[in-house]
Amino acid sequence: MVEKSQPQGMWPALFDPFFNLGSRIADWLHPASDAASDTEAYHITVELPGVAEADISLDVAGGTLTVSGEKKEEREEKGRDWYFSERQYGRFSRAFRLPEDADEAGIAAEMKDGVLRITVPRGDPPERSRKIEIKRS
Repeated sequence: MVEKSQPQGMWPALFDPFFNLGSRIADWLHPASDAASDTEAYHITVELPGVAEADISLDVAGGTLTVSGEKKEEREEKGRDWYFSERQYGRFSRAFRLPEDADEAGIAAEMKDGVLRITVPRGDPPERSRKIEIKRS
């Protein structure tokens, strides 16, 4: 039986390193996140291991909260007769559509141990309808 994820051909092992490469890159550039709410606020948690706080931007516009930044990670190890060096760079962005009752002015964020925690307080929902007075001339 041939697995569907592997190409059929003479040298399938040649292509093995490229399987799911796109999804691995997307996962790295699109950080994992959670969203929850309670009666007081919405809570968004974004995992950003290896990303410096100075390299993160948090913006809100038009009812959308955007977390973006750049990952710059370097690792170097040396032994008596060996050397290893690895570098990872890349920009990332993650957008969250805010509910109508979100208080954009009260958004707060905290970074600890590679995890960004964002709190969006609940406010009063906007009026859906209102009566418009007709002026008489």
